[in-house]
Amino acid sequence: MTAERVTLAAAELADEVGLDHLTMSAVARRLGVKDASLYAHVRGLEDLRGRIALLGADEKTIRIAEATAGRAGKDALVAYADAWRAYAHDHPGRYTATQIPMEIDPELLARAPGPRRAIELTYSMLRAYALTEPDLTDAVRLMRSTLHGFVSLEAAGGFAHARPAQESWLRCLDALHSLLEHWPAPDEGDPR
Repeated sequence: MTAERVTLAAAELADEVGLDHLTMSAVARRLGVKDASLYAHVRGLEDLRGRIALLGADEKTIRIAEATAGRAGKDALVAYADAWRAYAHDHPGRYTATQIPMEIDPELLARAPGPRRAIELTYSMLRAYALTEPDLTDAVRLMRSTLHGFVSLEAAGGFAHARPAQESWLRCLDALHSLLEHWPAPDEGDPR
C-alpha cells in the first residue's frame, strides 16, 4: 500500500458517493484494510481530500492540454470547455475537490504540476483574445465561473427545461467567445 494507492481508491470512491460522503472508514473497507492502516500513508481525511484535489487537477489539466493542443481562438475555447465538462461528468468527486479551497501539504503542492499547469493553460488559451491585465484575470474568472456554474447545475439536475443542455452549452460557448472577442473597455473614471 502507498499514499498514491490510497488516494486513487479514495478518488474512485469520491466519484461514486460524492466528496462530502467520503470517509476514512469507507476507503479502508474499499482497500480491505483496517482504518488505522491508512494513517501510515495519509494524515487524515483532510490530507486525503487534498491529495484527491491534486490528482484531479493533474488529470483535468492533462485532459485539457490534450484537447487544446494546436488550437487557438474559439476552437481552443470550445475544446477547453468540452474537456472541462467531460472531466466533471466523468469524475464528479475529483472535480469537486478541484473547485473548493482546502489545506494541502505544501510539499505535495510543490511537486504537483496540475494546479500550476492549469493556470498556464488557461492564460495561454486566452492569449488569442489579446486581453491584458487586469482584463485577462477578469476573463479567467468569468470563464471559470461560467464553466463551473454550468457543469455544477447540470450535475445537480438543475436544467429541467425541455431544451437539451448540450444545445444551451454550445450557445453559452458562442456567447463566451463573443464576449472575449469584444471585451468591454473600462467605464470612464474606472481607476484601471
